[in-house]
Amino acid sequence: MVWLQTLALLPLLIWLYLLLLRDGFWHAGPRLAEPNRPPAAWPAVTVVVPARNEAETIEVALASLVAQDYPGPLAIVVVDDHSEDRTRSLIQQAITAAPPGRVVELVDNPPLPAGWAGKLWAVHNGLRLAHARHPAPYLLLTDADIEHDPGNLRRLVGKADAEQLDLVSLMVRLRCLSLPERFLIPPFIFFFQLLYPFPAVNDPARRIAAAAGGCVLLRAAALTDAGGIGAIKGEVIDDVALARRIKASGGRIWLGLAGRTRSLRAYDGLAGIWRMVTRTADSQLRHSLSLLIVAIFGLGLVFLIPVVLIVLWPWHGDLRLLALGLGSWLLMSLAFLPTVRLQAVAWPWTLSLPAASAVYGAMTIASAIRYRRRGGNAWKGRVIAG
Repeated sequence: MVWLQTLALLPLLIWLYLLLLRDGFWHAGPRLAEPNRPPAAWPAVTVVVPARNEAETIEVALASLVAQDYPGPLAIVVVDDHSEDRTRSLIQQAITAAPPGRVVELVDNPPLPAGWAGKLWAVHNGLRLAHARHPAPYLLLTDADIEHDPGNLRRLVGKADAEQLDLVSLMVRLRCLSLPERFLIPPFIFFFQLLYPFPAVNDPARRIAAAAGGCVLLRAAALTDAGGIGAIKGEVIDDVALARRIKASGGRIWLGLAGRTRSLRAYDGLAGIWRMVTRTADSQLRHSLSLLIVAIFGLGLVFLIPVVLIVLWPWHGDLRLLALGLGSWLLMSLAFLPTVRLQAVAWPWTLSLPAASAVYGAMTIASAIRYRRRGGNAWKGRVIAG
């Protein structure tokens, strides 16, 4: 039974380490606040929005950008990436409805060349038009499913200007209304914070870097110094790759959590979340079989073994094993609670983290199988060979 007691003790020790020594990742912070020292003159900003088949969300997303209370010059460039739904007509309606002083411009994305991820090719071409027609010291890269609260851009630029940051990124609030969303979206955010603790990301002395691709403000000069979008043209996890390039080139970055800026993307069933995760999970593991084995073993050890010890207590009858299992489950639930509150989900959902981790383990395995079967990462009808 010594080996079983050791197996039961390991998750407890790991959770103590994560709570005390993993940069406080579980605090669900920092948050973007109002600037303490607004710029003397608000600099120009150009927004680039790639859009491919986004008819369900783009109307609200563009309206939120047009409605920004930003005091400086603002131009919005929308790249239609060969959409097959009403996306293009909705973009044109937004252009027509834009008030004086708010420039909204549409550019058609050229055919996708080999070696480029579709989104990054659209961003690249949006930036080319922005540089030619709307040059600005700051660039906001945002998705066509993000609804920005009216003060979001002002706070982003205020943060970048006051602290001389080259990249400011927000993980926006994700929708948590359906049962699958409540079950799997808070763990998605929790695991992201665990992989990339925000305080470590924001520390210039640390190598770790990350960003959330739905909302990224960049200094145009810093993007040029990092090699431009072309330097990460084939990346699937493009936001993290971009942050790494900026930080590696000497730039200062900041990643935080949004309060009111939110994603409009709805996942009413498991299938949508499954597709989202399986698109990138194996890329996160660099398509390595050994890393996949380590990841699945780690999920089982840290999240599932404590529950197994509790469930099997009537059979093993060891109170010490029961206590260790309960202790680990309590610590993981406490660590998960701030993220659950951030997403405005009821606290009993903290107890579902072990079950959610099992589903994420299955999605990670499915991602590895999918990548190997297709010879690359598939998304919106395209496969990026790797």
